[in-house]
This record gives sequence, C-alpha cells and structure tokens, in this order.
Amino acid sequence: MLLIIPGKLGLVGYWDAVAFDEFAGKKKRPNKALVDIMKNYMANKSFSRGIETLGAEASMVFVGNTQHTLPYMLKHADLFDDLPEAYHDSAFLDRIHFYIPGWEVGIIRGEMFSEGYGFVVDYLAEILRSLRNHDFSQRYAEHFELLSDISTRDRDSVNKTFSGLMKILFPHKEATESEIEEILRFAIEGRKRIKDQLLRIDQTYEPVRFGYTRVGQKEPTLVQTIEERQYPQHYHQDRPGEMEEEESPNIQEKEGLSNDSPSKPRSLGEQHLVFQENQRGVSYDDLFGSYLKGAGKITITDPYIRLFYQARNLMEFLETVAKLKSDDEEIEVHLLTVEDEFKGDQQKEYLIQMQESIWGAGIRLDWEFDETNALHARHIITDTGWKIMLDRGLDIFQHYDMNQTLC
Repeated sequence: MLLIIPGKLGLVGYWDAVAFDEFAGKKKRPNKALVDIMKNYMANKSFSRGIETLGAEASMVFVGNTQHTLPYMLKHADLFDDLPEAYHDSAFLDRIHFYIPGWEVGIIRGEMFSEGYGFVVDYLAEILRSLRNHDFSQRYAEHFELLSDISTRDRDSVNKTFSGLMKILFPHKEATESEIEEILRFAIEGRKRIKDQLLRIDQTYEPVRFGYTRVGQKEPTLVQTIEERQYPQHYHQDRPGEMEEEESPNIQEKEGLSNDSPSKPRSLGEQHLVFQENQRGVSYDDLFGSYLKGAGKITITDPYIRLFYQARNLMEFLETVAKLKSDDEEIEVHLLTVEDEFKGDQQKEYLIQMQESIWGAGIRLDWEFDETNALHARHIITDTGWKIMLDRGLDIFQHYDMNQTLC
C-alpha cells in the first residue's frame, strides 16, 4: 500500500488523499506490522522501510458499512465495532480526525445534482489541490475559543476539519460569524464522536468537555452529537449518571422521541425547540400533539403547501389532529397559503382530495390563497390560545423520492 516497489514511494507520495473502501469487516486479518506503520504515518507523516524513513502528505479516508443500527451499536458495542480487530485499536483510532455518521447521509436523489454550468472534475480538483497550501484553521479565532480541556491532538483534529470545510465553503473568506460557528460546531462534533467511543474502548482515556466560548465571554457552549441526545440512555452507559449540560440555558433543545409512550402526560408551557440537520425520531404527533389537543379551530399559515410532498406533510398534520379528537367532535382547520404560479390546478386538486378524505374523520378543511405577495410568516394558531411559530413551516422533513419508499 505505502510502497509498491522496494525503495520507491507509493500512493501516499503521489496523491493528496488515499481512500480505503470496504474497510470494515471483523473477519479481515490485516498485517499487524502494516497497522503500526499506518499509525506512525498518521501521527508523523512519515514511515520507515528498512533503514530509510520516508515522508508524505496524503490524507487517509476509511469507508465501510456497519452491520447494526445506531442504537444497537451504542447499547452493545461502539461505533467502530465492525472494524477488523487489528484496527479496533485506540491508538490507531485516536489518530482519525473526524467520524462522518453515514447513517445521517441520505441516498443520492435526482434533485441533488446541479443544473447549468459548472467546473469539470479535473479543473475543480486542481482548485482544491491548490487550496492545500492555505491554512484556514484559525479563521474562527476572532470570534471563538476552544475550551482549555481539549487536548492538542483533539485541537489539531478540530482545526484541520474546520480549515478544510472553510476552504470548500468559503474560499473567499467572507463567512459570517454564525456561519463560522456552524462549521466549528460540526468539526467539534465529528472529533467528539471519536473520543467518546475511545472512552468505551480504552478506559485509560479521560472524559473531555468539547465546546467553545465566545471571545470576551466565559460561558461555555458545549457540543453534543445527535446520537448523544437522541439515545442518552445508551450513549452514556459507560459513564452512569453522566449527562452533558445543555448548550444554552435559554433554549430547550429537543432531539427526537424517547422510548416512552407518546401518551405520557406532560405539562404544557412555552418552549423553544431546535433540531439539527439529519436528526431522526421527530414526528408531528410528538411536536404538536399536546398543544392541539382540545382545540376546536386550528389556523395554519404556510405559504409553501404547493408540491406533492408538502401536501403530504399537511395530510400527516391532519392525521395528528384526527388522532387527538373524539369521534363525536368536529374540528375546523383553515389553511392560509399561496397559490402555485405554475401548478395551481394541481395544488388545488391536492387540497380538494385532502378535504374530501379528512371529512370522514370529523375535520372540516378549508383554505384561502393570499394575494398580497407578502405572506412569509409560518405558524399554527389554535382557539385554545396557543401560537406555534414555525421557522420552516410544516416542511421540516427532508424531501425524499416518493417512488422509492415503502412508507
């Protein structure tokens, strides 16, 4: 791998990145000496062959599939469980900068491809290669500081990931403070995912507070992985009773459903719910159910109930309303939206179909189209006094191909 011909430099000397596909597999038996060489290279950018020490600059990427679901791995093993035994080594894994959660990555869909003109791959590759000579790792230093708990190796991992993402997303260096913060949080999360698994594999590792502070402020913002919030009962089993404090004292972040019964009563109050990209386990029942219960009239304001999947979101919301009412009740649901400029007839057909379908469940659906061209607000208002502000309206779920899903 590293040397093809004795005495001559191999792939890592000629390429900027070397990817290992199908890297997982417990039955694989890699040479232990090769693993040691890779550990040394990943730490020092050099390796020895005989009496000679060679250096190179290529990054390494390891791609593989897991055999179990995320909660299963968190409960019974760790996120590196499917690696060959020789690579399931804390010293090797600690040299990895970032763990990409493949379970959050959606299947490639048609709308993901760009339209119009773009760079050919060879030209784009040369751009990215030239950016390797630039260092963006401290672009956040003007606004944020990493917590002192973070070790040098962890800090280097975060900085390198941050630098790479900044080069790709903002090569012109014109990112806002909020955009820089989002990239920094993402870089920290990927390294934290690795370190938290190392705590399970090797008990000699100490827990680390991963987070940052704003320049001039002392209050830390702690970063958590999505799976840490979604499955806390499994994530922290190696540290009983330990839970990270919330990232912000003024914002309640709800990260998916628990395994408790959805009918479990809870006290109602004002709250601010924040969700992360690719988060799972969220439903209209859990989000809105308690606040819709007992309402006789519900008004939905959402300018984007136009395409089929958006109409389906509305239908699922109406199903939530139907679950909450008794058979002898009737509920009025009024929709204020905007007529589709190009597919208005199809949009009306969707609404009529929903109106006819939901009527049998005791829900009267009607709608009106705003003609002021000034409708931007998205919210739900009930006659029981609740107003639910929606940043994205009902369109909170990622779009998917309706022809390739079983549910």
